[in-house]
Amino acid sequence: MDRPLGLLAELTYRCPLHCPYCSNPVAVPDSAELALPEWLRVLEQARRLGVLQLHLSGGEPLARPDLTPLVASARELGFYVNLVTSGVGLDEPRAGELAHAGLDHVQLSFQDADRAAADETAGARVFDRKKAAAAAITALGLPLTINVVLHRANIGRIEAIADLAATLGADRLELAHTQYYGWALLNRSALLPTRDQVLAAEQAVAQARLVHGDTLEIVYVVADYYEPYPKPCTHGWGRRHIIIAPDGRALPCPAAAQIVGLGIDNVRERSLGEIWQHSAAFTRFRGEEWMSEPCRSCPRRTIDFGGCRCQAFALTGDAARTDPVCQFSPDHHLVDAALHGAGSPRSPLRLRSNPRVI
Repeated sequence: MDRPLGLLAELTYRCPLHCPYCSNPVAVPDSAELALPEWLRVLEQARRLGVLQLHLSGGEPLARPDLTPLVASARELGFYVNLVTSGVGLDEPRAGELAHAGLDHVQLSFQDADRAAADETAGARVFDRKKAAAAAITALGLPLTINVVLHRANIGRIEAIADLAATLGADRLELAHTQYYGWALLNRSALLPTRDQVLAAEQAVAQARLVHGDTLEIVYVVADYYEPYPKPCTHGWGRRHIIIAPDGRALPCPAAAQIVGLGIDNVRERSLGEIWQHSAAFTRFRGEEWMSEPCRSCPRRTIDFGGCRCQAFALTGDAARTDPVCQFSPDHHLVDAALHGAGSPRSPLRLRSNPRVI
């Protein structure tokens, strides 16, 4: 059996932002979150399983007052520790505290290169606070990745976004098109770019790579609604990654909780090793036995693993269906219908409700 290499620890769903493409729910109370001793037990079990990389995320992980001892314990266990953050709350003292505890890397989200547009998408005036966080990170010599989710409103500013990342001293820029589940699916008509925008974006990425050369690695995650084949789902369902939700649910991917009847176990009730090897959630779509046609006989089944199970569920109501993005899927017409409306006037965005500001 494959061993997990990465653990995404969603420490809390609390977040100061209201991003309309977020996949996190907003109704998990603070009292349901795993306490520090519970997280430490999970991390010990993860190391025994072979996990090497720990990604501390949320929501906003800086909302947890016990983040520093969690980082220190993870470092002692031998993890490579990465912080995935909005940057809100990451001032110089907090950054220095985390670096001293053993933090290895920071992924900092930006919504746009334009201040007004970025703050509009975030639903809060945080652009300048993010820039200050980037300065605090690089001053400590920590590697910095800038993450930007691409959608109709910002896809035309890729070169400006790359210039911003370079100015902030980032080592890496990740440009990832919106994945349409959760809040993004509700806002799809307002977020989905046109085909012309996607083609122009590919040229803009190529130009940005020429401009910034080896000083800034630019990773571009394509818009799969416009691709003939889906992207591989987390390198295969239940093969490489584990996600732990704030309340202890163990998931094969960040959006898997939306799949009705998946059979999700909780680390409060079962060890992580047992969950990885035997739980219904992790074994349901592992391998190829679950596949039906056209996936079962498709030569790409070992490349894209049937595509995204969460996307299949979101679009068809059946997580076992071939990802409708695939041109051979019997449900591909659902994607065609969405693309047909991509050039329509912009629809209003529905922001995530009930945010909790740090």
